[in-house]
Amino acid sequence: MLRLPSLTWMLAGLVLLLAPSAFSHPAPDGFAKLAARLSPSVVNISTSQKVEGDLPLFPKGSPLERFNDTFGRGGPRTENSLGSGFVIDPDGIIITNDHVIKGADEIDVTFPDGTTLVAEVVGHDVATDLAVLRVQSENPLPAVPLGDSDTALSGDWVLAIGNPFGLGGSLSVGIISARNRDIQSGRYDDFIQTDAAINRGNSGGPLFNMDGEVIGVNSAILSPSGGSVGIGFAIPSNLVRQVADQLLKYGHTRRGWLGVSVRSITREVAQTFGLDKATGALVVSITSGGPAQKAGLEVGDLITRFDDSVIADSRGLTRIAADSEIGRKVKVHYIRGKKARVTSVTIGRLQEDDDEEADTRPSTTEPTSGQVMGMSLSVLDNTLRRRYNIRSDVAGLVVTDIAVGSDAASKIRVGDVVEEIGWKAVATVEDARARVAALEKSGKGPVALLINRHGELLPRALKY
Repeated sequence: MLRLPSLTWMLAGLVLLLAPSAFSHPAPDGFAKLAARLSPSVVNISTSQKVEGDLPLFPKGSPLERFNDTFGRGGPRTENSLGSGFVIDPDGIIITNDHVIKGADEIDVTFPDGTTLVAEVVGHDVATDLAVLRVQSENPLPAVPLGDSDTALSGDWVLAIGNPFGLGGSLSVGIISARNRDIQSGRYDDFIQTDAAINRGNSGGPLFNMDGEVIGVNSAILSPSGGSVGIGFAIPSNLVRQVADQLLKYGHTRRGWLGVSVRSITREVAQTFGLDKATGALVVSITSGGPAQKAGLEVGDLITRFDDSVIADSRGLTRIAADSEIGRKVKVHYIRGKKARVTSVTIGRLQEDDDEEADTRPSTTEPTSGQVMGMSLSVLDNTLRRRYNIRSDVAGLVVTDIAVGSDAASKIRVGDVVEEIGWKAVATVEDARARVAALEKSGKGPVALLINRHGELLPRALKY
């Protein structure tokens, strides 16, 4: 008993002696030198957009009614927004988020020294929310390098610089909280999560490591209040580099394409393929005439490997296929029933929505939107595809609103695409109404719907 205190002190002393060598990434003494070196490359981005339409009128009889003639009527008005960006090339190449400059008529870039330059859009990618801008400057601009985001680890220190709420040059510090986050914003989700404070206006700004390299582009936050609660998300720099290179070279992205829709599986489903754990990507639909169909793949096949890469889930296959070189032949390993098979697939090019010159809305005199079973449904066009991040090969009716209290409210989400009703495809609102009416007349119970949610096909049943 008398020896415990001395033993405790000995152990405490041992811990103190080991502490410096036990942690490979100790907290830095400060960030002032790093911030001074990096801040000149981080810019404020302000955009303006002309919007047609009248502003709302003040109510009749209101003390403010007299201002209606001044503020409530008239033609176009200008809307402004703010964001961040950073220079990656001294010749004036800037990275930011697509949503920062989306729809802008004018884009101004302001540097920390007060210099403001007009920017032009080199290219943008809705799928990854990235954009590349170019400014013309008489002198070389301060630039920062893109690092290797694959080497970033949970617990590493990071530094964010940006323009939150218009407060340019704001710096916040934190750590990487997690990697490979899927926040359901698109099919290429692979975010770095950080607790560094990120707020409105930080979008498009850089997330630096302690070597001064950009390892992410700050893009989104999870917050019940709209302000930072320590859960921010950044696009990894390796994805940024790949997209930026394509935008600079082609003006648009060029992604590989298999021609399949896939979903992840549960352990129970895995057992039907003779597997003891949930892995792979289940093929739920195949594009007619696409690379996968030509290679002999079928709905119900479970893809387990793509060349030398093991496929853990549907997200993994989507990313690796998109990253593949167009025209390249790859070996795809899959299971059909319980039998392992291999086929060779020639990668095609994914047709991006932005590449389409023609509107995809069907030519029809029928209504293009309407209410069906508590859902506001609209025929898909390019605008709706971009708004809800819907692929060009998805067909059906997109859900734009849901009635409160309807059966659909607890089962359907805005942005879902209704592909089938009663196991028959629907292309127009009238198709949907006629199909529901026929099923209701038959008295067969709830209406079966096949929903496409970010490439995942989900069966749903709605009560009349």
